Amino acid sequence: MQSIQTNDNLILFNEACYSTLNTYLRDSNNSLIFILVDENTHKHCLPNFLSKVETDITIEILEIESGEINKTIDTCSGLWSVLSELGADRKSLLINLGGGVITDLGGFVGSTFKRGISYINVPTSLLAMVDASVGGKTGVDLGHLKNQIGVINSSDLVLIDTSYLNTLPKSQLNSGIAEMLKHGLIHSTSYWNSMLAVIKNNDINLDSLIHESVVIKNSVVTKDPKEQNLRKTLNFGHTLGHAIESYFLENLDKKDLLHGEAIAIGMILECYISHKLLQFPLKRVQEVVSVVTSLYPNVIIERSDYEPIIDLLKYDKKNEHGNINFVLLRDIGSYEIDCQVDNNLILEAFNYYNSNIKSS
Repeated sequence: MQSIQTNDNLILFNEACYSTLNTYLRDSNNSLIFILVDENTHKHCLPNFLSKVETDITIEILEIESGEINKTIDTCSGLWSVLSELGADRKSLLINLGGGVITDLGGFVGSTFKRGISYINVPTSLLAMVDASVGGKTGVDLGHLKNQIGVINSSDLVLIDTSYLNTLPKSQLNSGIAEMLKHGLIHSTSYWNSMLAVIKNNDINLDSLIHESVVIKNSVVTKDPKEQNLRKTLNFGHTLGHAIESYFLENLDKKDLLHGEAIAIGMILECYISHKLLQFPLKRVQEVVSVVTSLYPNVIIERSDYEPIIDLLKYDKKNEHGNINFVLLRDIGSYEIDCQVDNNLILEAFNYYNSNIKSS
């Protein structure tokens, strides 16, 4: 797969990853290398990664506990302290080997330690490959509120080795597929149809679609790096999806949802709202319902959950001047940003979602 040159860094795939990394390490004059992992990537990914690295620079391994619940300032504080204790300086390099939590949090740690050290993302989950590790967004959650603290600062390299996908359970693969489906909805009918064909045929060879998904995201980020306009489209399905994810995370009587599972629900809801407000074709809404129900667990949103979820919308990062802003679709690849939606229509969307989940 061909490498992708972005405004700020280089995204490499498979065989090109390690030769470029080793050249980078030879030329960069780093003082120390730190590799951030969780217990899963430490076991399943780190041995392979280290076997490909060629350097005489001292390597230290930093491990945090996996899971969104650990994507916090407290975790960052612990890492900043360990970096200091191990003698990290401004010429140190941080390599983030893991999924979206690792690349988001590690990117934030690297961007803020000593006002910024170089870092490299090595995404090991599908979600991180097509979304979290690309585009320079870093950060952590504030309590149960998603991605409230962070900066936009790109890694020096993004190394996408799709062999790491073999270490993932199916649920984690499907979580990443949700973001790829989103790319199809906001970008083009051809990519959307390609994703549907892969899902229908249960074809797990996603390499070419991963590459295209990264191209789609990079084309958006290149035009709008600071999310003033076009980049907001990458949040389709996320306004309600993030609120649902946060609500389930904070309620002990609810089972936590994977990011992609929550975004899949958000896409159904926001497709329905798009149909009501912008005449997004109903057959497309039904298509989204069909693919989501084929991939993800059926999650009922209870009526008692509606209002608390809506209350969480006020924390969405797209909001401006007190308005809750949605990205909505007129059709696949045709969108409107900064749309306001009446709460009654959101309630109607929840009812539509539940009625289709129960009948599937």
